[in-house]
Amino acid sequence: MAPKAPVQDFVAPPPGSYGLPPIQRVPEGLVLDIDGRRQAFSRFTTGRVTLLCFMYTYCVDPIGCPLAFETMTTLRRRLLENPERARQVRLVSLSFDPTNDDPAAMKRYAGALADPASPLRWHFLTTRSVTELKPLLDDLGQDVAVELDEHGRPTRVLNHTLKLFLIDARGRVREIYTSAFLLPEVMLNDIETLLLETADR
Repeated sequence: MAPKAPVQDFVAPPPGSYGLPPIQRVPEGLVLDIDGRRQAFSRFTTGRVTLLCFMYTYCVDPIGCPLAFETMTTLRRRLLENPERARQVRLVSLSFDPTNDDPAAMKRYAGALADPASPLRWHFLTTRSVTELKPLLDDLGQDVAVELDEHGRPTRVLNHTLKLFLIDARGRVREIYTSAFLLPEVMLNDIETLLLETADR
């Protein structure tokens, strides 16, 4: 007999039954979309409830970027079950590595997920340089460091703490998820809690 999957005892509280106090405002900055257009970062962090993740396309750490991608894909699928709800939400993936992840690389990575006709938009962004990226990382407390080889030379591996930022329509971070707390059911309820909050205003 195949082993049974473990039963998860935790039950997420229903949407709207709790609050998510603002943590901080999302910083201003400039980013590049997959067509190479330079845009204000605020265009992708205001106006809708947003889930933001920093990543890089060639990351292979199973509890890093691939886990974030899988979680966001699951949320996307769940949100699209209700297109009206999906239109009020966006997903954003912003690269840690503007040197290797230029707009063309981000476009290849995104594939069909960046479909502009989808009710739920998923934007794949990069920046022109590390200089333009760094203030966004610093202001959001997102650490990243280049791993060195045995001779002290930089490799292409980026060490970082996985974080996903839940942002309200006014551009305020309301929750921060790490690899230990990427529970799609909880995240979905948090998203719906913010949508209910917007509807009540």
